[in-house]
Amino acid sequence: MSSHGSHEISNSEKHGISSGIETVDPKGTLKATVKAGHGETKNLAGAQEKSVHNAEFYAAILESNINPRSKESLHLYFAIFVAFCCACANGYDGSLMTSILAMPHFQNVFATGETGTQVSIIFSLYTVGSMVGAPFAAVISDRYGRKKGMFSGGFVIILGMIIISTSMTVPQFVVGRFILGFGIAIMTVAAPAYSIEIAPPHWRGRCTGFYNCGWFGGAIPAAIITFGCNYIDSNWSWRIPLILQAATCVIVMGSVFFLPESPRFLMANGRDEEAVAFLVKYHGNGDPTSRLVILEAEEMREGIRLDGIDKTWWDYRPLLTTHNGRWRMAQVLMISIFGQFSGNGLGYFNTVIFGMLGVKSVPQQLGYNILNQVLSAIGALTAVTLTDRMPRRKVLIIGTFLCAAALAANSGLTEVLGQQGETKDLNYGKGALASYFLFNVIFSFTYTPLQGVIPTEALETTMRAKGLAASGIIVSAMGFINQFAGPIALGNIGYRYVYVFVGWDVIETIIWYFFCVESQGRTLEQLEWVYNQPYPVKASLKVDKVIIDADGKVTEKIVA
Repeated sequence: MSSHGSHEISNSEKHGISSGIETVDPKGTLKATVKAGHGETKNLAGAQEKSVHNAEFYAAILESNINPRSKESLHLYFAIFVAFCCACANGYDGSLMTSILAMPHFQNVFATGETGTQVSIIFSLYTVGSMVGAPFAAVISDRYGRKKGMFSGGFVIILGMIIISTSMTVPQFVVGRFILGFGIAIMTVAAPAYSIEIAPPHWRGRCTGFYNCGWFGGAIPAAIITFGCNYIDSNWSWRIPLILQAATCVIVMGSVFFLPESPRFLMANGRDEEAVAFLVKYHGNGDPTSRLVILEAEEMREGIRLDGIDKTWWDYRPLLTTHNGRWRMAQVLMISIFGQFSGNGLGYFNTVIFGMLGVKSVPQQLGYNILNQVLSAIGALTAVTLTDRMPRRKVLIIGTFLCAAALAANSGLTEVLGQQGETKDLNYGKGALASYFLFNVIFSFTYTPLQGVIPTEALETTMRAKGLAASGIIVSAMGFINQFAGPIALGNIGYRYVYVFVGWDVIETIIWYFFCVESQGRTLEQLEWVYNQPYPVKASLKVDKVIIDADGKVTEKIVA
């Protein structure tokens, strides 16, 4: 909320929490607001002025008494880890197929080659399954809960694993890929919604960012497993990695019975007492008078509609027919498209790209694939630790531009290498390889945590599952383009395919600048005010000025 103008002040008081003044609303519910003033308390000993996105939220966070080492917090960490395992299942596949395609025994059975139409079909049917499964995922998550959504997705993935790991023909393999994608869609709608809805608001970025880093939690083991299995002189060299794709699903299915349900799902389905009990236990250290608990409970009651679109499985209209919904979906569209089509889709074909750069032996290609995944994971995990403090908008603008620069260096060096014929200067190849690794580190720092954070923050509770389902369809569509067009493009024009992403990343940078809404520093419900403004980007950049006393408590919100 902003403190600009009398309307915003009253609105902020309505949704706020205070360090000093408690009030009671007409229904008798305990509320609190930060005292508004003109900076009278600034001259007190030890007082300091600070700019924050929302005074009430900031005051509540300063007084939050969550013990990060309590058994309740440890239970929350476990719940986030289970959601993380859902992303691991998706990341495992992203690193799996590029390595399996390079295995001699796989090629002896299926004879697909490493590029071309047949490879495109094998890769892309996974994303087709994800697109088909996304609407069903929203229904399961909204009607039966986030936990059952994660369980259902795991069950379908295990079914797909059985089909694909027993394949001896391309048609059976393709059917298994479709079912795997269907299951992944169910998991990756329920899991990010769950992780963001159970997290305390000031842990939100780290929890949801960590969830999305599950991509590397799957990709790195897949790269290591395929590297080791490549030395098995039988069809088990490719069957074992496919079977292990279900490992994290077993963890998820066995763990969800020990997890609490999302408080926002509970409140959206009329189970207010259970929702508040969750907040008191996990966000308030058992204290029902915790200011953070009061703020969250009040905002959930006011922001969650019991007749929302989550109650009608077919109704996606509010995502597109209202000003608020269109701006929310714009954020979902941008992160869903740009997060898949900024050059990172080249990772599906790492072994092919390494071959173009002069790395010819299969073990060496698989080894570089492991190195690439590890470096990318370091970039992503570094960003996760900073996500709750970094402004989303600046990171996306600057990071996307740097992605374009790294890819430009890679494509330029690769072109020089390609023009040298048989007498290649390997220094150009090393430079191209280094710039490719650098691109992946930058992309992972910029996008990996925010791919989970941006859409879940942009969508309010009753439209979250449907919006994430729509995001899943978009992500899968982009993945389909990457996985179907990639092998064909690499086969036909080679390294020049990278030029497409250099230009596109520059365009993305411009779009982020004009249309990215800053969501850092606000509760999910407070973002409702931002998205209701005529130009949400400008509204999201407005700040409150507060006075903090020597004890670290907010004593006053400065108004003009």
